[in-house]
Amino acid sequence: MSATTKTRTAAEGRTPSTAARLLGDQRLPVLVTAGLFLAMYIGGLSRYQNYGFGEPQVFLNLLIDNSYLLVAAVGATFVIMSGGIDLSVGSLIGFTTMFTAWLVERQGLPLLLVIPLALGVGAFGGFLMGYVIHNFEIQPFIVTLAGLFLFRGLCLVINKESISISDSTVSSMAQTRVSLGLGELSIGAIVALVVLGAAFYVLHYTRFGRRVYAVGGNEQSALLMGLPLGGTKIAVYTLSGFCSALAGLLFMLYIQSGDPLHAVGMELDAIAAVVIGGTLLTGGSGYVLGTLFGVLVLGLIKSIIQFEGTLSSWWTKIATGVLLCAFILIQRAMTNRKQT
Repeated sequence: MSATTKTRTAAEGRTPSTAARLLGDQRLPVLVTAGLFLAMYIGGLSRYQNYGFGEPQVFLNLLIDNSYLLVAAVGATFVIMSGGIDLSVGSLIGFTTMFTAWLVERQGLPLLLVIPLALGVGAFGGFLMGYVIHNFEIQPFIVTLAGLFLFRGLCLVINKESISISDSTVSSMAQTRVSLGLGELSIGAIVALVVLGAAFYVLHYTRFGRRVYAVGGNEQSALLMGLPLGGTKIAVYTLSGFCSALAGLLFMLYIQSGDPLHAVGMELDAIAAVVIGGTLLTGGSGYVLGTLFGVLVLGLIKSIIQFEGTLSSWWTKIATGVLLCAFILIQRAMTNRKQT
């Protein structure tokens, strides 16, 4: 046996270092995000203890104030995990608020009738984008960018000004709180948690969830295995459109109005939450629970800035950008580790 062969054999048999094993663990980004959230929360407790930061309701407010973002991010998780991207999320949320406000306030339709209409429009919009992406083989970035402009334009077609909602049903739902003993949750927060639980089940315990992972990991391999590539792609964009519309309804309850400029740029917040939560931008790896931690981290940054009182709200964007870069570097290191 030559010296080169012996060296290669020894290298192949070498036990991986601890750092290498960590980088090879797909759970690493989620654990880092959870640890970051815990560290930030403990830091907030120590700094703002005298200002009520430790109250259970402050923690529950993270879910209340970010329920619509969580639902939108869950939909974006499916798309990104399949190897795609959806830039129409924010515009579809804004359109849903305008569409709902217009039907309830100007047309006098009951909210319980408007809700399925809005969800149907959102799901159909996602279906059309998924259909075009698959059948015409156009990059998701281009198609969903067109969707972004389309839905934002439709907002202005409905009305150029904000429409306040004075409907009693909307007001009642917006003010309803469910007591948990230590605090209260809004209807929006409960809906967001239900969506999160359903998404967790679908991704980890159904054939569709396994197909999403397979398509995002390697399209050609998924195709050779006989998986329905087109159906899976169209389904994830339909699901994203549905989640965006549902997020729009929750945002409407939170704001109690429709506005053409609602949720401008929220698609970037949703994508940031997904990436910070540990889902690979290239697809095929990630956890929906990581998305929850990503949303909580972004919400906690806002809360800490509010408690600080002396910092501009723009520091939220700065902190988000720094975290996003850090997690992209972690993803890059993990990808390089897999390739070697």
